[in-house]
Amino acid sequence: MTATTPATPLNDADLDRLEALLDEPALEDALRLDEIQGYLCAALTGPVPIPEADWLAEVLGSDEAAASPAGQELTGLLRRFADAQAQLLATGEPPVLLLYGQEEGDDAPSDFSPWCAAYLLGVDAAPEDWFDAIADEEELEWLDERLFPFMVLTGEAEAAAQEHGEEWPTGQEKADLEKQCQDDLPLAVAEIHRFWQAKRNPATLRREGDKVGRNDPCPCGSGKKYKACCGKD
Repeated sequence: MTATTPATPLNDADLDRLEALLDEPALEDALRLDEIQGYLCAALTGPVPIPEADWLAEVLGSDEAAASPAGQELTGLLRRFADAQAQLLATGEPPVLLLYGQEEGDDAPSDFSPWCAAYLLGVDAAPEDWFDAIADEEELEWLDERLFPFMVLTGEAEAAAQEHGEEWPTGQEKADLEKQCQDDLPLAVAEIHRFWQAKRNPATLRREGDKVGRNDPCPCGSGKKYKACCGKD
């Protein structure tokens, strides 16, 4: 397990215990640790966070799994893990990404696909559809752009292009695109979270510090000018 940014608030022993519990036979349908983090980053974002009972059932694989001895211990660790992720996202900084290698070995390249697929699963499981909650076309376009790295790294973007008869990069061009998406991913997670936080509570933008000019970019991350976004009211 490797981290792409500073270490998670949970210590190494906590993470090792999480991984050990996830390997218990009673939890064979549970998500992996990298998938859990990706799913939680989406579950804690969006117009409305996914309720704890719902994300726990998804992470553990079933409601019954939580009743097993391993599930009960794991539930406590998962709550702590989720709290840590929420605190990291609240800072507005790109979060830690816990990633497994594509193959065995310390030098194996990180596998971003499961993390991104779990994040998109969290988007699909949101109580309120992310796209239905946005009426502004510019904001919809902005969200699409921020989700593009997830689509590339899961292969969904390439599959969609092929389905519509569109060209997709190959060879080095494809490798460069994937590397760029890997680099952009943590920032995209942070920007999407800040966007939805501002949508939930626009008053949080009126914080102490430098005043936001009406023609400045909106702090919510929509890409629009402040006067045309959160400042229009």
